[in-house]
Amino acid sequence: MARLIVFVTSLMLASVGMAQLATSTGTGVTVRALDKLTGKVADLQIASRQSSTYGRITVTVNECRYPEGNPAGEAYASLVITEVGKEAPVFQGWMIASSPALNPMDHQRYDVWVLRCTTS
Repeated sequence: MARLIVFVTSLMLASVGMAQLATSTGTGVTVRALDKLTGKVADLQIASRQSSTYGRITVTVNECRYPEGNPAGEAYASLVITEVGKEAPVFQGWMIASSPALNPMDHQRYDVWVLRCTTS
């Protein structure tokens, strides 16, 4: 239990520290998608407010933010991921490039994670 308290406290402190950083908004995001069934991997560059389809999933980007002057560092993106034939999104929320396990997409066939924001 003590380990959990320390972990949660460190996450809260890290998020407070990140909230105080000046951020910039990217024009889009680069995500990596893995089809666990076939082993195929693709890097998708998606503009903000746009979507891209990979296999049976569609990734929609709301926005991508990064520390001012460092688009490759600590990027985090708001994504909505849907699957063909499913009404509800399979993922909806923020993914952090440097810590993909904090808020991962839980899907039996696909993995998607943020690599970096795009700026042009």
